[in-house]
Amino acid sequence: MKFELSSRKTSVITLLLLTALNISCTPKKESVWVPIFNGKDLSGWSPKFTGQKYRENYLNTFQVRDGKLIADYDAYDNFDNNFGHLFYKEKLSHYRLRLEYRFLGDAVPGAPSWAFKNSGVKYHSPHPSLLPLDQILLVAVEAQLLGGDGKTDRFTGNVCTAGTHIEMDNQLITQHCNNSNYPAIEDSSWVRMELEVHGSEKVIHKINGQVVMEYGKPQYDDTDAFARELMEKGHPQIISEGYIALQAEGHPVEFRNIELMKLSE
Repeated sequence: MKFELSSRKTSVITLLLLTALNISCTPKKESVWVPIFNGKDLSGWSPKFTGQKYRENYLNTFQVRDGKLIADYDAYDNFDNNFGHLFYKEKLSHYRLRLEYRFLGDAVPGAPSWAFKNSGVKYHSPHPSLLPLDQILLVAVEAQLLGGDGKTDRFTGNVCTAGTHIEMDNQLITQHCNNSNYPAIEDSSWVRMELEVHGSEKVIHKINGQVVMEYGKPQYDDTDAFARELMEKGHPQIISEGYIALQAEGHPVEFRNIELMKLSE
C-alpha cells in the first residue's frame, strides 16, 4: 500500500516536471514580416503636404501603379515648396521596417537643388494631424535615401534631422545630415533599405543588407519652435515612439515591398 502511494506521488511529480520542462522549452513566437502596403491602393497611409490639410493628396502626388507606391509629379507645373509626407497609420516604437526604392526621371521644376534623387523615411514623427499647416521640414529623424548623379560623391542610408538631434558614440550630434559610407546608386536599380528601431536606445540603417549607420537617443532640438511646442504639450525630449512617413521632396521616386516587423521591448 505504501509502495502504491509512493508510486502515485512519483507519477504526479514526474508529470509536473515534464509539464514545466515543456513550458520552458517551448520556443517564443518569432516576430514576422507583415506587408503594410497592399500594392493596390493607399489603404493605411495618409498624406500631409506643406500648406495643405492633413489627408489631402495634393495634385495626386502619391499614387499606386503596377504594385508600386509612387511620388509622381506629372501634374505639377512648379514644385512651389509642396513637400509631401505619406504617413503610416500606426504609432511605432520597437520595429524593423524594410522596403525597396528607386529614383526615375527628372526633378520637378522649382524643386531645390538638394532634392535631386532625394527621399527618405521619417520616423518618430508626431501624428500628422498635429503638424502646422505650413511646416516644410517634418520635425522627426530621417533615414535618408539618395540616388547618384554620376558627378559627385553621394551616399545613401544617411541620417538627417529636422528639429531633432541624435547621439553617436555618446556624443550629441547637431549636424543636420551625417553620411553613411554606402555609395548612392546612379541608375534605376532597386535598392533595399531597412530601418531597425529600438525605441530611443538604438537605431540601425541597412542598405542592401549592410549596416551603414548606427546611433541612438533621438531627441527634440529645444531651439526649434515646433519641437519646443511639442515638449510644452508633454512630449518627452528623448523620443521613443512616433509615426513613419515616406517623403516626396520634388524628384519622382518609387517604393515597393514595404514590410514591418514589430519587436518586443
